[in-house]
Amino acid sequence: MTPSRTTSGGAPGPAGQPAWELLLPAAGAPARRRGRALQEALREAVRSGRLAAGTRLPSTRELAADLGVSRGLVTEAYEQLTAEGYLRGERGAGTWVGGAVRVGGVAGSGVTATGGVAGAGGAGGAGGAVGAPDVRVDFRPGVPDLSLFPRSAWAAAQRSVLARLPHRALGYPDPRGLPELRGALAGMLARRRGVVADPERLVVCSGVAQASTLLGFVLRARGLRAVGVEDPGSPEHGRLFASTGMETVWLPLDGEGLRPGPLTASGVRAVVVTPSHQFPSGIGWSAERRAALLDWARAVDGYVLEDDYDGDFRYDRAPVGALQGLDPERVVYAGSVSKSLAPGLRLGWALVPEALLDEVVERKRTMDLGNPVLDQAVLAEFVARGGYDRQLRRCQRAYRERRDALLAALAEHLPGTGVSGIAAGLHVIARVPARFGPPERFLARAAEAGVALRPLEEYGTARPADGDVRLVIGYAHLPPSAIAEGIGLLAGAVGELTSQNR
Repeated sequence: MTPSRTTSGGAPGPAGQPAWELLLPAAGAPARRRGRALQEALREAVRSGRLAAGTRLPSTRELAADLGVSRGLVTEAYEQLTAEGYLRGERGAGTWVGGAVRVGGVAGSGVTATGGVAGAGGAGGAGGAVGAPDVRVDFRPGVPDLSLFPRSAWAAAQRSVLARLPHRALGYPDPRGLPELRGALAGMLARRRGVVADPERLVVCSGVAQASTLLGFVLRARGLRAVGVEDPGSPEHGRLFASTGMETVWLPLDGEGLRPGPLTASGVRAVVVTPSHQFPSGIGWSAERRAALLDWARAVDGYVLEDDYDGDFRYDRAPVGALQGLDPERVVYAGSVSKSLAPGLRLGWALVPEALLDEVVERKRTMDLGNPVLDQAVLAEFVARGGYDRQLRRCQRAYRERRDALLAALAEHLPGTGVSGIAAGLHVIARVPARFGPPERFLARAAEAGVALRPLEEYGTARPADGDVRLVIGYAHLPPSAIAEGIGLLAGAVGELTSQNR
């Protein structure tokens, strides 16, 4: 595309430059990362306002021709940003820039895309798979495979840090965290999760649990008395905010995300959500519900805590970008290394809106004076040298294999079982037909056989009366052989119920 040419529907950029020319550097990226670079450039063009809300984008064919890339790359970029809420489109009618994005003064902070995952207490963090002596196979969700922890690479990072860390660095740290870790995390999160990541607004904390309590104390001091949580959702969200003096209001979900009507009627001004891969249902929020949530937050002068507990683990396509990227002034983005490395490290982060930052940092200072310096420095080294990316790739391969083993075992031993939430994360929802029930006897027989399970009803207020058994099955911590064994044991135990029902 030449500078004098205007692409169909193209909005002018700086100094009359066609906006699509902003994407040319991404089109020239190495082939292996060209698709991601194109998505990052388009996302940043929307955030910065260079592509204004309502701008109609060229067709995928036209833009691919102008940029000299394959049409598939452009199609994938459009689909990804539509799912995240940056774009909107109708089949046969075109694609436009959405109107949900609010970046404020954060854009251009110097942290670019070139520069999870919840801790105990985040989604899926409660009641992890700690087996009792009589448990043979534990399918309860919440813990990754701890044997995948990269001991050698971590030890190498520790040696490197101890060799170069100056003595003065061992004093009391900045309560926000070491600058090198905040910089490394900001670059990684911008690249992998599409957030607006200013290192000055990133607070290193002890997982999503501490991020939640920090926010709870700050909002309580501002006069808020209640927080909304997803129904179904992680019970730990409510418990953590309750420890700060805030009440919990359950807010119903449907297949697209939080229902706007009950949210508005609740009267709350703060909510905790898991929009990229809702826990436990496994749905990804629709772009419309993402936009509606942010519109609500602006209207009530409220805040959203985004628990991105496993946002990096998606198996059918690139992970859906974080909600925070659409409005970093209304969303507190929280994540940790609990699902990617180990929950025992107690290392996480929160990206905090400017209006709350000073209060959150002060509360962090009075709570514990900051996270351990050596642990922070090791994680910074691990991220900066590519170890974290390699670990995520390793885990993704292992967890995809285990998911497939679970699906195969369910199909073989419990035919007719419906499974959802399989495209991402570390657990699935299994809906076992009523002929294997009733639910109470099903769970009792499973326990007698040494199979630990967690029913979906433990995560919310809904109690369906259709007789089906709904289970939240965690698989990440189990090798394929154990998964097959556990489902076999379960089938043997509940098969007796089926015979009796007949």
